[in-house]
Amino acid sequence: MNVVLTVEDLGISFGSNHVLKSLSFEVGENEVLGVIGPNGAGKTVMLNILTGILKATKGKVSFMGNDITKKSVTERCRMGFGRTFQVPRTFENMTVFENVIVGGVYGDHLSERQAKERAVEMLELIGLLDRADWMAGKLSLLDRKRLEIGRALASNPKILMFDEVAGGLTESEVEGILQIVQNIKDRGISIVWIEHVLKTMREGTDRILCLAEGRNVICDKPDTVMNSKEVCELYLGAEEDEPRQKNS
Repeated sequence: MNVVLTVEDLGISFGSNHVLKSLSFEVGENEVLGVIGPNGAGKTVMLNILTGILKATKGKVSFMGNDITKKSVTERCRMGFGRTFQVPRTFENMTVFENVIVGGVYGDHLSERQAKERAVEMLELIGLLDRADWMAGKLSLLDRKRLEIGRALASNPKILMFDEVAGGLTESEVEGILQIVQNIKDRGISIVWIEHVLKTMREGTDRILCLAEGRNVICDKPDTVMNSKEVCELYLGAEEDEPRQKNS
């Protein structure tokens, strides 16, 4: 497996609160790595460090063999990072087409003509070409999430960071997200995907990383992780002898 992203001994503290303590993992080329864990495990904080929004207290992040630990958000974007947010951050007063053009122009320094050509391609990939002239603020939650993926893709990323793109969607809408992920994977793009919708993690990932208390609990094939004792206890809230419900 050719490694795209390497995280070594990553940690971050906010005062006395050690959110991430010692996190290490790799993401391979054309791999979808799912990330699960209870609320407060440090998942989104991890994503913010990987994309340069936050600076780690300790550890190292390498991308395509280069140390990017001190690189800015803009630098990482230009190197090949794309990102979506748990609450979509589309430009609501712009059309769907214009939103995706922004990703090409500012994320990949394309000319307006080149960005328009790529926007058509990306909108077709995410299934929004028929809504290209709609105002983004009029879209449904599913379509706003799809649009944010399309805008990230327009920057020509080598790796995408997804923060709960399936959250709040119906079962049939989740199926649509899984198809988009497969389409992205078919293009050779790697994905780090935080999600609480376990169906996506079982069916849409190559490996799953489970976080708890700022540490890597287990990282393996989806079936192995989902059936592990560690995940049952720490994430799903089950106990070995007498399953019971816990708040996540």
